[in-house]
Amino acid sequence: MFGGGNKIKLDKDLIDRVKKVSEVAGYASHEEFITHIIERELAHFEGSDSDEDITEKLRGLGYIS
Repeated sequence: MFGGGNKIKLDKDLIDRVKKVSEVAGYASHEEFITHIIERELAHFEGSDSDEDITEKLRGLGYIS
């Protein structure tokens, strides 16, 4: 899933947490869990009609101010 030259660096403590949660939640791997979370978050933004809609959603989630 994360092979092929596509690499994302995450803090070791975060990866440890992800591994624990993904195991308890029944995912086949922590990579599958991460992919699911990213796909779910992207779905929130892909339905937006404009850049302004995306900006407002990001602001509402606290990612930008």
